[in-house]
Amino acid sequence: MPFQFTLPTTSAFSFSSSFTSESHPSLPLNASTHRGVVRDGLKKYKRLPPSSQGQHLPSIISNINAYLAYAFAIDAGLSRASLQGEEISVVLTSTPTIEWRPAISGNAVPGRETPRIRIQSLEYDIFFALSTLGYAYTLRARASLHPLYVTSGAPMSPQDRTTAITTATKHLLDAASVHDYLARRAEALSTASPCPDIAQSTVRAMASLALAEATLLAVLKDDPYPAVVAQDRNDNDREWMYKAPEIPKVRAHLFARLCLAAADHAAQASSLCEAVKGKGSSKLNDDLLRYLDDFRKTSRAKACRFFGIDAELSGQTGNALGWLRCGFQELGIELKEAKKGLSLSRMKKDWSERREDKKIERGTNWGSEAGKLEETRVIEMLETKWTKVNDTMLTQTIPPITTMLSSLPSGRDIHSIKPYQMPELSKQTLESMRVVPDRADDYGGEQLSSDDEDRTAVGTPVGAFPGTSENYRSESTRSYY
Repeated sequence: MPFQFTLPTTSAFSFSSSFTSESHPSLPLNASTHRGVVRDGLKKYKRLPPSSQGQHLPSIISNINAYLAYAFAIDAGLSRASLQGEEISVVLTSTPTIEWRPAISGNAVPGRETPRIRIQSLEYDIFFALSTLGYAYTLRARASLHPLYVTSGAPMSPQDRTTAITTATKHLLDAASVHDYLARRAEALSTASPCPDIAQSTVRAMASLALAEATLLAVLKDDPYPAVVAQDRNDNDREWMYKAPEIPKVRAHLFARLCLAAADHAAQASSLCEAVKGKGSSKLNDDLLRYLDDFRKTSRAKACRFFGIDAELSGQTGNALGWLRCGFQELGIELKEAKKGLSLSRMKKDWSERREDKKIERGTNWGSEAGKLEETRVIEMLETKWTKVNDTMLTQTIPPITTMLSSLPSGRDIHSIKPYQMPELSKQTLESMRVVPDRADDYGGEQLSSDDEDRTAVGTPVGAFPGTSENYRSESTRSYY
C-alpha cells in the first residue's frame, strides 16, 4: 500500500511541426523543450534500480507541472482564450502524432512490455501527462511509507511515523485531485479513449483508489497495533527488554467507519475498472484489479477488527472474538487456518510472509496484497490474546459471523477531493514568448525513443580491447564481422 504504478514513457515530439502561434511565436518551441525534459526524465527513471527511483520522483513531478503549463497554454490558444490578460492565438497546421506506453493496461503477450499506442491529439497527450502526474504522486506516498514496514533497522519513533503518514496522505490527496480533474475533463469528450489508461471510467477509478488509500492512512496514523506487530518482528528492537509495548486506547468505532468508507471507495474503483472490457491491451492490468479487490477486503477486515476492539474495551470479549472471526472471513482465511500449528496452509502463509518481508527490504513491489498480510498478523495476535482471556476468565458466547456482518454500519469519510489547480505560465513568461524563436525546434523525428535506443545499442564484442568496438562494425553499422 499504496499501489506500485509503473510510470509510462513517451516518444519525442516537436510542437512546431503541428502548431504555430502568431501571438507568441516561441510558445511551440518552449513547449517542445519542456516536453523533452519530461520524456528524458521518464526514460531515466525507468532505467534506475527500484531502490533509487523514489529519489527522482520530485523532479519528475516538477518537470510534468512545468510542461503542463505550456500544454495548457497551447490548448487555450487553439480556442483563442486569454491567459494572464493576454490573448493567445494558436493554429493547428497538421495532425500531431505522439506515442505513449500505457502504465496500467493489460498485455496481450504475458511477460513482454506493453506496446506503445499512437495518439493524434494534444488533448490525449495532456491526459497521459496528467495521469503520469497522478501516478508519480502515489509513488511518492509509497516512498514515504516504506520506512514504516522495514524491520531490518531501528524502529521509527512515533513522531517520525506520524510525519511519514501525514506526508503520504498529502501526496495521495494530490493524486486524487489530479485524477478527479482528469475524469471531469474526460466527460466533455465525445470520442472514445484510445487506451484504457485514460478512459473516463479508469481515471475516475484512480481518483477513488487514491481517496481510499488516503482514508485508510488516517486510521493507520493512530492505529498502534501494526506498529506493535512490526516491533515484535524486528530483530533490532531491544525495547521489549525493559518495557512492554504501549497500546493506547483508540477511537475504535470511528476508525471502523473510516475503514468501511475506504472499502466503499475501493469497491467503487473496482467496479469502474471492471467496466473496461476487452482483451490484451484493451483491458486493465490484472495486478491492479487484484489489488483493488485485496484493498477492499483488507479495509473491511480492519473495520471488523476495530469493532472487536470496541467490544473488548466494553468487556464483551465474546463479541470481540466474533468480530475477529468476521475479519478472518473478509480476508478469505478459514478459522482452522488461523489456528496455530503445523499445516500446509500455515506453511504456505509463513512462506508468503517471508517473501513479502524480502520485497520490503529490497523495496521492490512490496504491498502488492494491499496490506492483507499485515492485517492478518494483527488479527491473529488479538485472537490469541482474547481467546486466552475468554477461555480462562469470562467464557462468553461468540455470536455467529453472519449476524455480526449484517449489523455493519455505513462508512464515514474524513477527506474530500480538492479541486486541481492547473499550472499556469506567468505574465512575464508569456511576454517573453512574443519574440521569434532563435533556434529550430528539433525535439521530434531525429530523436530515438527508449525502445529504439535499446534496439540499436551495440555493446563491446567479446574479446575486444576496450574502446575498439567500432573497429568490429560492418559498413551498414548493423552487424559485426
